[in-house]
Amino acid sequence: MIPHEYIEELTRRTDIVELVGSYVQLKRKGRLYGGLCPFHSEKTPSFYVYPDTQSFYCFGCGAGGDAIGFVRKINSIDYTEAVKMLAARAGMPEPQDDDKTGRMRSRILSMNKEAARFFHACLNSTVEEARQARAYWRRRGLDDKTIVRFGLGYAPDDGQALYQYLRDKGYNRQELDASGLFKRSQSGRVYCLFWRRVMTPIFDLRGNIIAFGGRVMDDSKPKYVNSPETLVYHKSGTVFALQIAKRSASRRFVLCEGYMDVISMHQAGIDTAVCACGTALTPDQVRLISEYADEVILSYDSDEAGQKATLRSLEMFRNSPVKVGVLQIPGAKDPDEYIKKYGAERFKALLDGVGNALDFRLKRLRDKYDLAQDAQRLEYVKDAVDMLAERSSPTEQEVYAGRLAEETNISKTAIMTQLAAAVKKAGSKRRWEKNNAVLRSGEMDQIKLPYSVGGGKALGIASAQQRLLAAILREPHYLDLVKDQLPAERFIQPQQKELYEAMLRCRQEGIEISLTTLHAFVSEEALNELSHLAAQYSDVNCTPDDIRLYLDRIARGMPLAQKAAEMSDEQLNDFIQSMREKKQGNLPQEE
Repeated sequence: MIPHEYIEELTRRTDIVELVGSYVQLKRKGRLYGGLCPFHSEKTPSFYVYPDTQSFYCFGCGAGGDAIGFVRKINSIDYTEAVKMLAARAGMPEPQDDDKTGRMRSRILSMNKEAARFFHACLNSTVEEARQARAYWRRRGLDDKTIVRFGLGYAPDDGQALYQYLRDKGYNRQELDASGLFKRSQSGRVYCLFWRRVMTPIFDLRGNIIAFGGRVMDDSKPKYVNSPETLVYHKSGTVFALQIAKRSASRRFVLCEGYMDVISMHQAGIDTAVCACGTALTPDQVRLISEYADEVILSYDSDEAGQKATLRSLEMFRNSPVKVGVLQIPGAKDPDEYIKKYGAERFKALLDGVGNALDFRLKRLRDKYDLAQDAQRLEYVKDAVDMLAERSSPTEQEVYAGRLAEETNISKTAIMTQLAAAVKKAGSKRRWEKNNAVLRSGEMDQIKLPYSVGGGKALGIASAQQRLLAAILREPHYLDLVKDQLPAERFIQPQQKELYEAMLRCRQEGIEISLTTLHAFVSEEALNELSHLAAQYSDVNCTPDDIRLYLDRIARGMPLAQKAAEMSDEQLNDFIQSMREKKQGNLPQEE
């Protein structure tokens, strides 16, 4: 655990407005600062920074937190790495992390570095299997410079060699077991996960080796073996070669299917080639790529599996701010093969002439139908029109309606009429979804009550408790007015009880109350809840009298809330309905 005194000093030295402003264009709005959210695609700003609580929150996607949380999320790094990054920015020495998990994480990173050196040394040894491994890389068209740049290597046939090498370097059994480099047989014998395979290290954004990918040199199975999840490797949030691509002057990234495609492209001078770690692209990987790219070209294999992966990836990028194109690779099954057959310059020309996502989708749709048959032709037009209504601009609709007319021999006028109806229908659907989202974003929906606690009084209690937490975050001395009158067990929502208990603990231990210091005592979910409350009540100026009113509201409401908990399901439903009717003014309000 990093000492709380260090975190408090880091908090004092960090201005969240200045920090976020280095990533997001912010505009002042009274006491707040607003801008477009960096964590999801939006055209109307819903992302705000709150100087009073040194926090941020997005009302669009729900992302929230403090300065450390922002750095973690924007860079896809862990808590300790975020603290170190902020410390360097603030001119502070790196924290002395005395946490066991932190020490283990450091040891695994160090071990991975040693393992990469071992694999690279094995590749360059004089034994016959090393010669075969070097020949494999040569057959794949890689030169010495590329092999060194990517730290490529070879895992020997001896499954014990790496284990003994790392033991000699001083790593103990617990560390070796946590590394993901080894397995144990039922008898307890240790052997390396990778043996007789060419090896590719996987780096994080800071240049640390966090995992490995191993491939056989023949047709034996399994063809690929990859590192498991560890303390330092989370494949769903890792993008291969991004540590190189992010330094490129180009903002046009090429997203490939595998490591070899990426490495071949880099050797050919395309230094923004990357690929997702894992079997399929994830939202975290899309967000990470979108932080560095303005345009992404999908360059997957030309077989059916590759084309299906392209469609999945297009869906993943649908809400991303980047422009997405799809590369069709004629005369080769993948980019690596194309570059070998036709050269780097022709491949770069392919990239420059890449088609857009809509072209790819329509072509895939067209291939499903036999346009010689009237019924299928009409079905194709209907599906194509629905696609255009949801995914294209008016200009694109005009152009593609003309193409559809030529393909199907149906008049453009008829297609445009059908398209206008589909656009109207799609607009109604979007408005319905937006209205639902607005309804769900209100205060009443944010109060998630256990089913056994119901009614207007319970909602009122929960609201008062939320306001108290937000007020204490802004003015920590208010906790002195609250702590003797409000036991933690009276909090209706578990996350808010967790937050309140953490605040009490901070006060007892003399720790400043802030989002940053509370991080050591609460879950990520609870911290995000407090970020939301800070944003929700940012314009509510609480006085000591307000605090007393909230406490009184909670005290008066508790008996009725407990009574509601004793009701049957039918009684509870009737009770809640009556509360709704009172709220709408259909019944007289009780005093």
